[in-house]
Amino acid sequence: MTAPQPERAVVVGGGLAGITAALELADAGLGVTLIEGRPRLGGLAFSFRRGELTVDNGQHVYLRCCTAYGWFLDRVGGTHLAPLQDRLDVPVLDVAHPGGPRLGRLRRSALPVPLHLARSLATYPHLSLAERASVGRAALALKRLDPADPALDGVDFATWLGRHGQSARTVEALWDLVGVATLNATAPYASLGLAAMVFKTGLLSEPGAADIGWAHVPLGELHDTLARKALASAGVRVETRTKADSLSRTESGAWRVEAGGETLDAEVVVLAVPQREAHDLLPQGALDDPGKLLDIGTAPILNLHVVYDRKVLRQPFFAALGSPVQWVFDRTESSGLADSPGGQGCQYLAVSQSAAEDEIDEPVAALRARYLPELERLLPAARGAGVRDFFVTRERTATFAPTPGVGRLRPGARTNAPGLYLAGAWTATGWPATMESAVRSGFSAAGAALAVLGRSHAHPLQEAA
Repeated sequence: MTAPQPERAVVVGGGLAGITAALELADAGLGVTLIEGRPRLGGLAFSFRRGELTVDNGQHVYLRCCTAYGWFLDRVGGTHLAPLQDRLDVPVLDVAHPGGPRLGRLRRSALPVPLHLARSLATYPHLSLAERASVGRAALALKRLDPADPALDGVDFATWLGRHGQSARTVEALWDLVGVATLNATAPYASLGLAAMVFKTGLLSEPGAADIGWAHVPLGELHDTLARKALASAGVRVETRTKADSLSRTESGAWRVEAGGETLDAEVVVLAVPQREAHDLLPQGALDDPGKLLDIGTAPILNLHVVYDRKVLRQPFFAALGSPVQWVFDRTESSGLADSPGGQGCQYLAVSQSAAEDEIDEPVAALRARYLPELERLLPAARGAGVRDFFVTRERTATFAPTPGVGRLRPGARTNAPGLYLAGAWTATGWPATMESAVRSGFSAAGAALAVLGRSHAHPLQEAA
């Protein structure tokens, strides 16, 4: 007697959402094929070679509260390569202070919420005593909000902050310092629902929720090399340089994906691609209003990469005030520069600029002329240092734009077409466009598919709990 063939699934898109969905479906016993148009996995969190450097296209971090991305790292065997801080500690350097540059720190203690940040806030030098007190009152008001309340989605964060006594300086030195990096938008252009989710989860849920983690190796090692190994071990067939051309139904009711000259038939298809690409592939009737996908805006992120001929920064990272510079990270070790023959004594810094609409298309020469002097203002040791290399990476559609009203545009994992599911950080995960949101969307798509197929499936985060 011939054994029944396993149900088949095709995952379109090899970013974190697609990888997660493929792993979950394969672990449940489906025969899975993952296709990706690029030559690598990892989506927009990837690496490439430039001379002696292995460069991440952009600086990506995660927080201890990002439990889904933590699961992903564990699933691919990369947790030890992207460690978390023992405790939140963010150096914040203000170079516009009348008395000269001033360094402050946002740190937490081991005390329970909200006392874990009380001492840090009380001594934060970038705000006045009255501004610090106002932050505490706003934080308590924020804690009372329900991020899932649809009414919050239509309000911008800046309006809410203004109603709760937050000065322009407080927004700059605290709320936007965190919000721009996590939401990829300043307060006037951020949905209150998403902002409340970020601040409640990261700063007001558990003492260690906002502890920061980042890859100490190139992102490609985690999201491509290790992910491929995990997928292979799970039995997933991975085809890169393979773009989905069309999606249709077969006479038997299965799905047919035409991709790179190959025809793939499957009972389950997960579209884990950007919203515009998903819109173009969706069959008629799959969503009640597919045009909403085209209404989800995008926001850019600009990264500036500087290699100095000597060490100019002694911290692993810092945030800046009074300067166009936002966040600066030391990538010397992770890029391989420190171990390269010509890299001895050199330092490689990555400057991460979120919400970069005004600069994303600026010529490299103009960016160099603007930002090298700014780095010298921030880092005195850079004033006498030689610049061995300066280059730019641009992600013009790095994230979906978290504008007020975006929540009503984000679809769930299920579509009206049986067997067809959506995944991606832009879907309705409740999170902004982060690696965490991408992984959570993969869970949702796979879980929805397995439930319809009648396969027993425990949510990975519930299982871990």
